[in-house]
Amino acid sequence: MRLILLGAPGAGKGTQAEILSRLLQIPTISTGNILRAAMKEGTPVGLQAKAYVDAGKLVPDDVIIGIIRERLAQPDCAGGYILDGVPRTIPQALAMEEMGVEVDCALSIEIEDQVIVERMTGRRTCKDCSATFHVVANPPKKEGVCDFCGGELSIRKDDAPETVKARLATYHEETEPLKAFYAERGKLRSVENQPSIEETTQVICQALEIA
Repeated sequence: MRLILLGAPGAGKGTQAEILSRLLQIPTISTGNILRAAMKEGTPVGLQAKAYVDAGKLVPDDVIIGIIRERLAQPDCAGGYILDGVPRTIPQALAMEEMGVEVDCALSIEIEDQVIVERMTGRRTCKDCSATFHVVANPPKKEGVCDFCGGELSIRKDDAPETVKARLATYHEETEPLKAFYAERGKLRSVENQPSIEETTQVICQALEIA
């Protein structure tokens, strides 16, 4: 199965992608994680991306498409994949189609803006492995410490309230039109966000007919 996860920043795409990856035994391709690794390492692409991310803006298409092209060529993607964070614009989606990137379904997680603002202020990200937690919805076993690698958890700059609002405005203007793009191709499935991670996973599995 080849999936794209759509939804506003903070809608839970990353968390659900990890769960679906285990259920379907296919890799999650998160451009956010790839870019954060590049930023941490100080690579040319990372430095270029950092200025955009810190300002709450989208990373340019040529950077994103280059990363995706390299990643999907790896052997573990032969049996399917989950794309988290790409495409973010219709030009990106068209470029991916031209690259021959096949998608079976675009799954959109629907959630109100105000809920996202409240949610993201509680999000914590591991500085080492980029795993995400939430102080209420998905707390780590030990406060401030990653369950998976023991790394330090922190609030990302792009989770600050003013940056979140800027990212939401960008999402509605540039990314939300993708729902119509994939609906026209008969590939869009939308699910309402649920009160818990587990309940959200359940409705996603029903929508994908893998329950």
